[in-house]
Amino acid sequence: MPFVEKILPYRSLSIVGMEKNTGKTVCLNYLLRRLHERGVAVAVTSIGIDGEQVDSVYATAKPEITLYEGTHFITSEQHYRQRRLVSRIVDVDRQHTALGSLVTAEVLCRGKVILSGAATTEKLRRQIDELEARGIPLTLVDGALSRLSLASPTITDAMVLATGAAVSVNLQQLVSKTRFVCSLVRLPAVEPALRDKLSRLTSGVWCIDDDGVCHDTGFASALLVGSHVADLFRQGRRLFLSGVLSDRLLRQIATLPHVEEITLIARDFTKLFITPETYADYHRRGGQLAVLQQSQLTAVCFNPTSPQGFRLDSQRACATLSEALGLPVYDVKMI
Repeated sequence: MPFVEKILPYRSLSIVGMEKNTGKTVCLNYLLRRLHERGVAVAVTSIGIDGEQVDSVYATAKPEITLYEGTHFITSEQHYRQRRLVSRIVDVDRQHTALGSLVTAEVLCRGKVILSGAATTEKLRRQIDELEARGIPLTLVDGALSRLSLASPTITDAMVLATGAAVSVNLQQLVSKTRFVCSLVRLPAVEPALRDKLSRLTSGVWCIDDDGVCHDTGFASALLVGSHVADLFRQGRRLFLSGVLSDRLLRQIATLPHVEEITLIARDFTKLFITPETYADYHRRGGQLAVLQQSQLTAVCFNPTSPQGFRLDSQRACATLSEALGLPVYDVKMI
């Protein structure tokens, strides 16, 4: 059972796709089946809607989500009524959504379901805590579209990345794009003492001096720096951005004469809104990126078919991706 063993130590796992139609639901179904076979109690939910029979964009058939006896799931009241399985209601959230209240239920007899869970990551975090309190050791979260934010270590403990022909039918481009995302996921974390200090800073841009003292640069957001980029480094060469790091700011910093001494620190990789080209130029000039907490990438799954019907050679693509990424890549339909 490839990579299933790797996820068992974690209490929550997000399945996120680089694009729509990269095989997230197929991967989710594989994990649900394998975990059920092992007798592992799991819960499953989603941000957005997943499990429909027909793709809302391409009007193509989609794999439905199959749940097994003992599995807990969270979905909206509307989609709970449409379930094709036998279940018992465990809890009904008082907070209403556009699709009704969120229902937590346990499957009594296997079948199909549409998942439409929490609309916000804050709500999702609370749900994971509540499920753990109910004695469920692992929660799987299926991401809608390319919601890489679900993979933030502040939300889920680990992640599976789904890639495939929907990203590009050109294998070289597919490898390049996937490798870039994986390189951000695996950025090094700062030392624990500094992480604890910076994690308490919820806003602003902060410069860290050689003694580890944090200095407020006066900018509420990195998006407000404008042409004053040099002013950020008056008291040190390490910079913590509590919000996002934009492509524009990274390009500006890459032109500074002391760029090889600079380390930019983001909260996690989901805060990096940068392009491969800009990052490559910054890295080539000697600049470094780091994060407060590294995301745990447990596996990469591959879907060889694009929504337009193009198909890559799965075995060759998985081998090429695996060599480029330095970790196994799986087409779960071939396992």
